Order: sequence, then structure tokens, then C-alpha cells
Amino acid sequence: MQLDDLTQNSGEWLRGGGPESDIVISSRVRLARNLADFPFINRATPQDRTRIEKILHDRILQVIAENELLYVDLARLEKVDRQLLVERHLISREHADGQGTRAVAIDSREKFSLMINEEDHLRIQVMQSGLDLASVWEQINRIDDLIEEKVAFAFHERLGYLTACPTNVGTGMRVSVMLHLPALVITRQIDKVFRSLQKISLAVRGLYGEGSQAMGDFYQISNQITLGRTEAELIRQVSDIVPVIIDYERQAREFLVKESHENLHDRVSRAYGVLRTAQTISSEETMHLLSSVRMGVNLGLIRDLNIPTINELFIRSQPAHLQKLTGGELDTTDRNIERARYLRRSLNKENGNSGAAEHN
Repeated sequence: MQLDDLTQNSGEWLRGGGPESDIVISSRVRLARNLADFPFINRATPQDRTRIEKILHDRILQVIAENELLYVDLARLEKVDRQLLVERHLISREHADGQGTRAVAIDSREKFSLMINEEDHLRIQVMQSGLDLASVWEQINRIDDLIEEKVAFAFHERLGYLTACPTNVGTGMRVSVMLHLPALVITRQIDKVFRSLQKISLAVRGLYGEGSQAMGDFYQISNQITLGRTEAELIRQVSDIVPVIIDYERQAREFLVKESHENLHDRVSRAYGVLRTAQTISSEETMHLLSSVRMGVNLGLIRDLNIPTINELFIRSQPAHLQKLTGGELDTTDRNIERARYLRRSLNKENGNSGAAEHN
């Protein structure tokens, strides 16, 4: 697998399947680990970083077959290629913008990525489509165990795994679920839901994690505390609350269908129409319109599209993907024109005639 292949393929988490996939885009678990014999990244010398990368590269290839991985030297990548990996949620923005020796290993189905020399020496991440934290935990636990057989991680008998950020000390684990919540946004219930989550130590972040905005009504729900909690407790905490949020979103959608059907139908139809005819469109507007269309498909208001296609459009209409697909660097104006052209071509080839379904 080559880096350019990512623009032509869809990762596992984009396939639009799995439990509760009408609302849950993906489930993710991330583990932070550090090698026992080296200082944390913020105190590591360039020589330390180089040695850490070499050790982890060699150990990873001892436990995972090389032909199953795409191993990328981030320090040698162009900015647009690093941004491509961010847009696909395979590395963090901090990893993309970092300095010095750093890398990422990605499996061929994009189910997991191993970030080397991000905030910690190693960040293991596993993602799965839909609400499926149990299988995500099973897979990441297996990968963690395999690597730990080859290297010594920084570990304290009382505190647990030692990490660069104190909030990750303990399990070093972040459990997160990405949700699509347009009806709660439309009915203005979203803030009340988020306030309730904060009271039980769950964080709410945007599409690209910490510090990012919620574009297209996508939100990531994750644990804030790891110290003093077991992995099973953290999985259970998120697994127990997400179905409640799903139920709120479904109730909000039912309310819109029953009490505001004309307005809902108009919103979805207009969004679909703009996406199929616009001559220039920004990334932010695209996300919001695709959000309405995605809800419309799930509610049966649009019948000529499927969820995997929409999920792909969310990603492939992002700036780095557009530039990779067109084969050249584009400024903002040209990106907006090319994005509109790509959306028109993609949506109109699905079905050139029928748009939104007739309402009752």
C-alpha cells in the first residue's frame, strides 16, 4: 500500500456499517505508551527521538508483518500529505505539525495506526465503524501486548503507565465515539446534553479531536480521566452513556419528522440541491449540507444515496484530499471550485433525476 492509495480507498471506519451506524460513525480506543529507557518527548534530544523511532520501527515489524503496514516517515512528507493523514484520522494534528523524527504505521484497512514520537513515544489507535467498543478494545489490547513483549514501557506499580500528560497516567487510555447529532442541534438540545456529559467527566470535542470545532454536527465523546480507573471501567463508562445520547438523537429526529416535517424536508432537499448544483463551495458549508443529507438518507427522505457514499464525501471533499485527487496544490478559491465540481460529479452520477423523496 502506498500513501496515494488512501485517496482511492475507504478506511474501515468509513464503511458506514456496524451497530447504530445511522448515528455512530466510529468507535476508537487510543493507548499512550513510553519507552522506559528514554525521557518523554518534550525532554528528548533529537538523538533520543531518532533512537526511539528506530527501536519502535524494528519492534513493530517483529510483531506485525511488513506487507500489512504502510510505514510513513512524517518528517519527510509534504504538508499536504500530512494533512491527508489528519483528515483520515490516522494521525493527530499535533503529530502532523510536530518537529523532528516522527512516523506512523498504518494497517492496510486503516483499522489501526501507530503514531511514533507524537506527545508520547507511541500512540496506538484502533478504529471501527459503528458502536463496537468491545471489539476495538480486544484488538488494541492484543496489539499492545504484542509490542510490550518486545519493549519495556515506562510503568509504575502504583500509578500505572507513565505518560507525558498527567491526565493520561494510569491506563494511558482514551475511549471515544464519534457521533452524528444533527437533530439535537436543530432542536437546540445539544448544549443540555453536553452539560450533562461534563458532569460525569466525559469530554466533548469536534471532528478532529481536542481543540477542533464541531463541523457537520459531528462530535467525539471521550473519557477525561484515566488514573484510578481500569480499562474495563473506562470502556463501560462510555459504552453506557452513548446509547442514551443515541436515544435522545432518535427522539429528536422523530419529533422533527412528526412535528416539523415540511421544514425538515425543505432543509434536506435544499442541502441536496445545493450540493448537486453549486459552482463553488467551502469545506465548512459542505460539511453542514452533507450532514443534513446524511440525516435525510437515514430518515428515508432521500432514496438515491447510501451512507458509505456520503461518508466518503465528507472526507474526500476536505482540502488535502481534494488536492491529492486533482494532483496539484490549490489555493482556497480553486479548492472551493474543485470541491463543487467533485460533489456535482459524485452526486449526479449516483442518480441523475430523482432527488429528495416526495413527502406525504
